[in-house]
Amino acid sequence: MEREGLDILARLLVATMAGGLIGLERSFHGRPAGFRTHTLVCVASSLLMLVTMYQARWFTGVPLDTVRIDPTRMAQGVMTGIGFLGAGVIMREGLTVRGLTTAASIWTTAAIGILAGVGFYSAVLAGSIITIGILTVFRKVENRMRSQIFAYNTIVFGRDDYMSEAEIRELLSKNGFSVANISYRLMEKGAQLEYRMTVRTMDSGNIENLSKSLLGLTSIVEFNISMAGD
Repeated sequence: MEREGLDILARLLVATMAGGLIGLERSFHGRPAGFRTHTLVCVASSLLMLVTMYQARWFTGVPLDTVRIDPTRMAQGVMTGIGFLGAGVIMREGLTVRGLTTAASIWTTAAIGILAGVGFYSAVLAGSIITIGILTVFRKVENRMRSQIFAYNTIVFGRDDYMSEAEIRELLSKNGFSVANISYRLMEKGAQLEYRMTVRTMDSGNIENLSKSLLGLTSIVEFNISMAGD
């Protein structure tokens, strides 16, 4: 019994360390689901798997050959249930969606917790190192990659003094942007015309250049440029 207790403790401690390490990375980058959340997810997954790994303790006095329990069902239940927690950290800010990476890390942490509960320590170690590597090293690689930068641009004109779509596209092109899509809207009981568009560029410095160009146009009532997050 003492050896069994130590084995259970070891699995829970491994889950605690693995979940904590992944959570530290998320906390460092200011994510809402960070150190404690990831640790709890990993430990909870490990605890649930221990329920099936020590199923003999459930049925004292009952022959085990009369009971058929599939441990993978518990794993499936854990991974399905963790989806609700992952959905909770995905936030929509206007047209921007954030938290997808954190949701994926929570889901991965749950899988690592299952491995800890089963006792696959080598897989726990490998999974933890790979996950932390993806969250840290891949971030640096992604930041250095030359890729398109998307932003949401809103421009409001007065009804009697506005630029046509062709003129808007030309202005954006001069500042290094191309238009992915554009829409129109009349506002203030028809007194204002609003352009809403998704624009893209290859240079983040073009955003400041565009804002300066828009500031120089007296016909513009207001404008907004916001980055499209991941």
